Amino acid sequence: MTLLRTVDPANEPVTLVEMKTHLRLAHDSEDELLTSLIRAAREDVERATGVAMIQQSWRLVRDDWPREDRVVLMRHPVREILSVTLFGSEGEASVMDPSDYLLDSVSRPARLHFERRPGRLRAMNGIEIDFTAGFGEAGTDVPDLLRRAVVMLVAHWYEFRASVAPSQQPVSYPAGYERLIASYRDRRL
Repeated sequence: MTLLRTVDPANEPVTLVEMKTHLRLAHDSEDELLTSLIRAAREDVERATGVAMIQQSWRLVRDDWPREDRVVLMRHPVREILSVTLFGSEGEASVMDPSDYLLDSVSRPARLHFERRPGRLRAMNGIEIDFTAGFGEAGTDVPDLLRRAVVMLVAHWYEFRASVAPSQQPVSYPAGYERLIASYRDRRL
C-alpha cells in the first residue's frame, strides 16, 4: 500500500505576512527562507498528525483487494473520492462506478467500503483510489491549534537557522509543540 500526494495544496495555512508579523520582521530579505520554512512546517505537522491541512489530492495504491471489502484512507479529513481505478490481470484499467462504494468520512481514519468484489486484478498496484483531503482551500479553514503549531515551528527554526547546518535540520522542536498537535495525532489501540 502506497500513499502519494498528486496535487499539492494551493496555499499554506499561514501566510508570509502573518509569519513576518509574528516574528516582527519589517524587511523582505528573508522572505524566500520564511516561505520555505512555512512549507516545511506544514509538511512536518501533516506528517506527524496524518492531517491534510489545506485541500490537496492523494492517491492510495494497493496490490490486492481488501479482506473486509474496506480500505482505510490515512489522510484526514477526506473530502471526496475522485475515482477508484481497477487494473485487471492484463493491465486493462476500469473506473469503478461510485454506486459500488461508500465513503465514511466521519470516522478517523476515513473508510471506503466496497459493495462488490471485482474480477481478478493484476499482481501489483491493482487498485488506485484518488481522493481529496483537507480542511479547506484557505488557511482560515485550518483549526487554530494546527496553524499555531506551524507558526511555532517556523519561529523556532528561524531562530536557530544559523547555529545548525541545513543538512541537520530540524535540530529540535519547540516546547509545547507536541501538546498543540496531540489531539490531531492518529491514535491506535
